[in-house]
Amino acid sequence: MQNDRKTVSYYPKVLISKDELIALQTRRMKHTLLRAYSFVPYYKKKWDDHGVHPDDFTFLEDIQKFPFTTKEDLRLNYPFGMFANPMSDIVRLHASSGTTGKPTVVGYTRKDIDTWSDLVARSLRLGGAGKGDIVHVSYGYGLFTGGLGAHYGAEKLGCTVVPASGGFTDKQVTLITDFKANVIMVTPSYMLNIIEEMENRGIDPKETALRVGIFGAEPWSMEMKKTIEDKVGIAALDIYGLSEMMGPGVACEVLEDRGDLYIWEDHFYPEIVDKDTFSPLPDEHEGELVLTTLTKEALPIIRYRTKDLSTLYDGDLLNMRKMKRIKARTDDMMIIRGVNVFPSQIEEVLLKIDAFTPNYQLIITRAKNMDDLSIDVEPSLTASTSDISQAIKTLIHKVKSGIGVTVKVNIKNHGEVPRSQGKAQRVVDKRIL
Repeated sequence: MQNDRKTVSYYPKVLISKDELIALQTRRMKHTLLRAYSFVPYYKKKWDDHGVHPDDFTFLEDIQKFPFTTKEDLRLNYPFGMFANPMSDIVRLHASSGTTGKPTVVGYTRKDIDTWSDLVARSLRLGGAGKGDIVHVSYGYGLFTGGLGAHYGAEKLGCTVVPASGGFTDKQVTLITDFKANVIMVTPSYMLNIIEEMENRGIDPKETALRVGIFGAEPWSMEMKKTIEDKVGIAALDIYGLSEMMGPGVACEVLEDRGDLYIWEDHFYPEIVDKDTFSPLPDEHEGELVLTTLTKEALPIIRYRTKDLSTLYDGDLLNMRKMKRIKARTDDMMIIRGVNVFPSQIEEVLLKIDAFTPNYQLIITRAKNMDDLSIDVEPSLTASTSDISQAIKTLIHKVKSGIGVTVKVNIKNHGEVPRSQGKAQRVVDKRIL
């Protein structure tokens, strides 16, 4: 097939015309709806109650007739009630941490694993990796989808994989330098730990063999992206995924068209809805990202509310839509004295102040029925007392003028702000609710 847009790094399955894509999506959506209705009792009852049937789907826009699926739906059907295949077909299980309730359980058939591997391989290839590269995987292995998802995709692409997993940062640095990894896959917050460990050992991160970083699993600001690129001298690319859909590899930033992420629309159908009313929004409008699987066998998911805020629009490189980078989630939002605040907003301000390191944590407390927000930060080792004093004033002023809340800044000694071993815990809520 010929692509009618710019030349991209060769990966044939993304070279598809818009008309071909729409036809493929329509066929796959119809098949997925029929599978969900026929083999998942929960969907059959929910759709019957809603007065909708797979036969009501003809065009892609008809998906809006079907109700949403939420994380709570998966928890109510814990552990295997949403599976469309018998357990004899399931070759792997993954699950969320379940920190806010029962974990969400995800099952995979052999074909699902192959599809997932292919999509991560596609993401890596269009992110600049290729056969012969050494890929250092610092995502956690286990029930979390990041480690094994990255691992299988890199192997399928023909890369050499270093399955480092998370933690043991000193050993990670040794492996990166000794094995001369070209590509690293890790959460952006843990990459800061790796950079810090390198600097503590007198290693210039720019002198390593690293060329590309594929970062995901948590929202991160453009300022953090710039910090990582400047310190390591690499292209820092974003990969997006969530376990309910598959894991990493739902969308990825492409090296030749950087900035936002292409959604692999031949496998996932995206929508944007208003975050308050859940009404569908047209492209170019920000709202909550909703995704429907088009090729998942074991766990077909219809109109899943991701709680991630984004915008869809046409890209210049591929005939698949792009999504703006996830900077915030609806469930990450803090309401401080009536003002909506996202951690990424604080991060963007903080990382522009040279006197502070990128390590921070937000602390919410309550006194006399009023919420207060504090920022725990560490000064850079080269910052003077006067530099720190001015930096505190600047941070307080920028947050107040730009975001609309008054914060307190707590200066911590080097190493006192907790370091991430995977996903960073940016917010600590100490209120008694």
